[in-house]
Amino acid sequence: MLAIIAPGQGSQTPGFLIPWLEDKQLRDCLDTWSEAIDLNLIQLGTQAGADEIRDTANAQPLIVSAGLLAMRALGNVHFSVTAGHSVGEITAAAIAAVLSEHDAMTLVRERGLAMAVAAAQRPTGMSAILGGEREAVLAAIASLGLIAANENGAGQIVAAGDLDALARLGDHPPAGARVRALAVAGAFHTPFMAQAVGHLDEFASTLTVNDPLTTLLSNRDGASVVFGHVVLDRIVNQIANPVRWDLCMQTLGELGVTAVLELPPAGALVGLIKRALPGVETLALKTPDDLDAARDLIARHTESVEA
Repeated sequence: MLAIIAPGQGSQTPGFLIPWLEDKQLRDCLDTWSEAIDLNLIQLGTQAGADEIRDTANAQPLIVSAGLLAMRALGNVHFSVTAGHSVGEITAAAIAAVLSEHDAMTLVRERGLAMAVAAAQRPTGMSAILGGEREAVLAAIASLGLIAANENGAGQIVAAGDLDALARLGDHPPAGARVRALAVAGAFHTPFMAQAVGHLDEFASTLTVNDPLTTLLSNRDGASVVFGHVVLDRIVNQIANPVRWDLCMQTLGELGVTAVLELPPAGALVGLIKRALPGVETLALKTPDDLDAARDLIARHTESVEA
């Protein structure tokens, strides 16, 4: 049983789309999406520096477009489950046919803009806490007035909130843990993002949604969501609520998933999967050089389900 998963913000690196855009059809597709959302995704994915693609309004459309381009490059593939981390939920919704590619791109553009405005109201950020006991880590986060914005499993919890408090957390990490600041521009998935929810909810009401054609897991609780309007509602409200990727991985295990393919910009999520679900085969689809291996993975794990 194959799952295709999509990463979230912070996974992007300068120039990561360059090899994908050697394919003229993919480049033309990205050019069309750029025009649709009034954002030069080609420039962002090939020439922009780290600071420019760290900007929330740029990063989020760039990440979703990368996942959708990779799915186009793979062709008509069969998979049983999909999930996305944070903004990756929009990618997952598109590949599950809840949203069209066009609507996914317009939604993520509005999401990025709304979250950037919310983030600009006060200097905030996010830091990953790697290791340590879960309860001790959560207690340390709360003691500084921070919020556990992501519980990613495999010994990783992300704290979000005031930059000074995050600095104090970094200077005095919980026992057995280390703290790493993330390349994001705000305290996402916390009440700091509340003002963005109303804006995105209004925009989302203009979109056409369909029920997912495959099992689609939600960041809220790791549950499978079967109605398209519920998927969209959860995507909107997740902006200001914690991401429970640990529960998504738990569900992947319970469903009997045997392989996981991560869409670009890939790497972070399969790292978590390897630690949480060591018996599951993984592949990070980073460049077109990985397409043959990805197709082989898809064929082997699709065949096992059909057999």
